[in-house]
Amino acid sequence: MRQKKFILEESELPKQWYNIQADMPNKPLPPIHPATKQPLGVDDLAHIFPRECCVQELDQEHAFIDIPEPVLEKYKYYRSTPLVRAYALEEALGTPAHIYFKNESVNPLGSHKINSALPQCYYAKAEGTTNVTTETGAGQWGAALSYAASVFGLEAAVYQVKISMQQKPYRSSIMRTFGAAVTGSPSMSTRAGKDIITRDPRHPGSLGTAISEAVELATTTPNCKYTLGSVLNHVAIHQSIIGLEAEKQMEKAGEYPDIVIACFGGGSNFGGIAFPFMRHNIKDGKTTEFIAAEPESCPKLTRGQFRYDFGDEAGYTPLLPMYTLGHDFKPANIHAGGLRYHGAGMIVSQLIKDGLMHGVDIPQLETFEAGMLFARTEGIIPAPESSHAIAATIREAKKCKETGEEKVILFNLSGHGLIDMTAYEQYLNGDLMNYKLTDADIEKTLQSVPQ
Repeated sequence: MRQKKFILEESELPKQWYNIQADMPNKPLPPIHPATKQPLGVDDLAHIFPRECCVQELDQEHAFIDIPEPVLEKYKYYRSTPLVRAYALEEALGTPAHIYFKNESVNPLGSHKINSALPQCYYAKAEGTTNVTTETGAGQWGAALSYAASVFGLEAAVYQVKISMQQKPYRSSIMRTFGAAVTGSPSMSTRAGKDIITRDPRHPGSLGTAISEAVELATTTPNCKYTLGSVLNHVAIHQSIIGLEAEKQMEKAGEYPDIVIACFGGGSNFGGIAFPFMRHNIKDGKTTEFIAAEPESCPKLTRGQFRYDFGDEAGYTPLLPMYTLGHDFKPANIHAGGLRYHGAGMIVSQLIKDGLMHGVDIPQLETFEAGMLFARTEGIIPAPESSHAIAATIREAKKCKETGEEKVILFNLSGHGLIDMTAYEQYLNGDLMNYKLTDADIEKTLQSVPQ
């Protein structure tokens, strides 16, 4: 009988996270202060983030970092997540490829985001913080942060992208269920929000606007720290639990991936599944291909420029070395709200420069077509974000069908879509469309990037 699912025993769970910065041939450039243009140190970042997260952010020496015991105990509630062989999808595509997916949708919050929310709240609590704040797009990160804050006895305030709040009202209900205060962004509750609304009263919001408001709240509220769900290095470190488990599970399956794929917004779930495998390309001569699947309407990896840019719209964050569309970029109102971010993480940006991975952009309708096929074959309705990875996987599997190559493809199912059924209903009714940027659109928003 064919084995379909591979899980780890509790004794096999990783006890450390992986930090790819230590193994990269070219280290990421440092974040810099926008006024002085000098590299930032731990003390510079620690007035915004929990200090231990700042230490991990700038750590380019230690490849493995111990997971604190209280975090390990919480991980045991839902880890390991299953590695699944997608036999039915393979058969539907008629491909010789072997397709596996890491199912991060099975935890209590339904997405990978909880993997970093727990340690960030733990570190905040350990240093005496009482309040945390953050931004969220589609709401997966906001829900995870709200839950983790309740676990460690912290008060949470979440700024959710306004258009996503309207599209996915149950996400904000989940956050409030866990005790968080939720505000649609841009809002009139911060100076950054007021300025954005003054410039554009109909602004639908973006992750950039929500980050501005959350950072402002963190820096003006006593005993409050800002937490982030993607983009930064320490988030990718925490998410490496995904790929470290997948390594052991692929070994149980008797295979090794030729291709690793994940959707891409800021880089957290991509780095989580990809970086533990990528270290074998860097250190051991493996030749696995790494593909980051982003929306066609927000193509920073495939059409952005590598520049120092702000991580938010108001310019409150440090300048980050990233592939960017410009911090003023206003993304289309696609349903993959977690991917509507103007820039890429510093690690991923350097890896793309070095040719160790590449991006593909996927039209919105192709992602929903892929999500529908996956649901009808594997019985799981995927999040619109995750459907970008599925669409890229289907593309690669079809190439295998054309060439006859029996490649092993691994992708990360970063979350389920059970709270995204409004989007599926609109797709089924024919009410969704593709959004494609012109070169002039991108050139206009890049003009705001500091020189």
